[in-house]
Amino acid sequence: MSEQKPVTKVPDGHTRFYTTHQKAPNEKGFVGYETIWKPFQKEVEYKTPKAP
Repeated sequence: MSEQKPVTKVPDGHTRFYTTHQKAPNEKGFVGYETIWKPFQKEVEYKTPKAP
């Protein structure tokens, strides 16, 4: 069988909407990436409108 190469650490990726970072390899050697999304809009507390 072929030998597995050591995993190269990839720097975190930053964009306007999300950040990605590399996960640790699992037992099969698969390396995944985690995506952390930034909120698109603010949540504001709802206020009941005045009665006419």
